[in-house]
Amino acid sequence: MITNTQSGTNVQEIAEGIYRINTPVQLPGGGFNFNQYLIVDDKPLLFHTGPRRMFPLVREAIAAILPPERLAYIGFSHVEADECGALNDLLAAAPDAVPVCSQVAAMVSVNDLADRAPHALGDGETLDLGHHRLRWFDTPHLPHGWEAGLMFDDSTRTLLAGDLFTQGGSGKAALVESDILGPSEAFRRAMDYYAHAPNTGAMLERLAQESPITLACMHGSAWRGNGAALLRALAGSLGQRQDKAA
Repeated sequence: MITNTQSGTNVQEIAEGIYRINTPVQLPGGGFNFNQYLIVDDKPLLFHTGPRRMFPLVREAIAAILPPERLAYIGFSHVEADECGALNDLLAAAPDAVPVCSQVAAMVSVNDLADRAPHALGDGETLDLGHHRLRWFDTPHLPHGWEAGLMFDDSTRTLLAGDLFTQGGSGKAALVESDILGPSEAFRRAMDYYAHAPNTGAMLERLAQESPITLACMHGSAWRGNGAALLRALAGSLGQRQDKAA
């Protein structure tokens, strides 16, 4: 469903009750895209806010699914413009919503940046939306940011994967089952945004052990398939880079 014909912003369900909001953009060097994920439930959650200037488009897209003021939670992986740039705009639009982030993010940034106190989740803590139960995974420096974390929906086995598997282009296909590791690794090698921390492989293995079926990527198409195998393949690719650097 196209929600804004001028920008091309669109919404599509990628798992039960989980909708990808996608906006293609033109940046120096080529096309790119920004995704947010709206989970429709008793307590709706939006994961990623998009940049501040994209707020009108995101609000319009949310309104195509549910009234924005119904939002209960606004979550994000780490503090960065595309993750939480429109946070305060969304908090103003949804008077009962609270930010959701890691305990480290709350301590170092969000307690100061947000207009409303955050709900800071500890590693492994669960957020109950009604039908969907989201678990928080601390992933410091994966792919970057001391405060980074990801969320996993137990009911649909969907990993809200943040910057993992970033793909360039418009992200026109909302959900694919084809290879995204190749395109995402090509994108990363051209402008590497990973911290390459010593425990990156262990964190990816921990996520793989949850056996996700759907990966909700912030940039590019969402993906469906054997998520454990894909996460382990990413760990192998990153490990090869570290071996070469050593």
